[in-house]
Amino acid sequence: MSDSSPTRADALLAAATLGLVLVAVATGGTSPGGAALAGTLAVGLGALVLCARRWPLPALLATAVGILGYYALDLPPLGVAAPAAGVLYRVAERGRVAPAAVVASGLLTLSVTVRLVEDDDVAVVVGAALGSEAALMLAVIALGDAVRNRRSLRAAMDRQAATAAEERRREAARQVEAERLRIAREVHDTLGHTVSVITLQSAVAREALADREPAQADTAVAAIQAVSGSAMAELRATLGSLRREPGPHEPAPGFAQLPALVDGVRRGGLPVELRVDGPVDGLPSVVGATVYRVVQEALTNVLRHARARRVVVAVRAAPGRLTVEVLDNGRGGPPGPSGQGLRGMTERVALLGGTVGAGAVAAGGFRVYVDLPLARVAT
Repeated sequence: MSDSSPTRADALLAAATLGLVLVAVATGGTSPGGAALAGTLAVGLGALVLCARRWPLPALLATAVGILGYYALDLPPLGVAAPAAGVLYRVAERGRVAPAAVVASGLLTLSVTVRLVEDDDVAVVVGAALGSEAALMLAVIALGDAVRNRRSLRAAMDRQAATAAEERRREAARQVEAERLRIAREVHDTLGHTVSVITLQSAVAREALADREPAQADTAVAAIQAVSGSAMAELRATLGSLRREPGPHEPAPGFAQLPALVDGVRRGGLPVELRVDGPVDGLPSVVGATVYRVVQEALTNVLRHARARRVVVAVRAAPGRLTVEVLDNGRGGPPGPSGQGLRGMTERVALLGGTVGAGAVAAGGFRVYVDLPLARVAT
């Protein structure tokens, strides 16, 4: 049913208006012709109640004209408030309170004036009759306006609830997407570095076996075993957090694991110098994990692409700021972050409010530089 179609309440109001006029006619002792005319007006007033939902102002004006016509034909009296009550309520309920009040006031004023001109008792006209009629009109207008306000409030609350539900859905989707990206970064960083080290150490072991140097080959195989075990531990921790498995999980790597990370690359034959300046032990674990992943990804890229002979990793902690620099003397690369690894690095650092710069240096090689404002990181 559309919002402008008559409702059951409209039908009841129309029936009440029709019944009120018919009862007044039946008890008023009018002639048969007058009774037929009054009945016709009664049907018209009832029909106007049904029309008031779709056409409130025309129905209101037509009702006022009908009531005036009823009394102009000298039909049995029934007041002005009762036959107009249904339309006044519906017009106020449709948001036309001011026109309803104006028409009601006009009908009351005209009714009182005519009755006083006809020498009716002033005390009755101005006292009980006017008070009861005015009270009824005011009550139905106020009721209609209250119903409209309540419906508007309910609609606003429904909209707010729908908006809140949609926002919760979007927030859940954002959290799922953020978790998906986090896991993708963890898996990429762990496997990318591990595969790079295994590739390098496998080449070392193969050359050692070809040169009949079993000790060097054994060292390379041991390095492969160590990095593989570390990667498996990190993957189990990542999968455990994804599955929400109970029990303790492997802590995320941080500053304390940087020497082991650098040693693993050194054992592959690439000289790496690690410099840590300033206090880093008291920094939040999320900062340590981010720095570890940045260095890990930067060293992985050096192993894969740079053909470098030397790498310097510098971590500098100062009050309110921490910087990380990974500089190699290889063949350089395209300016700016590119590829999945550097993109993930940029995403990690951006979550802490930091920035990443990556590109070739004039003297040769490639430089990754990270700037983290520690004041924005929760402890």
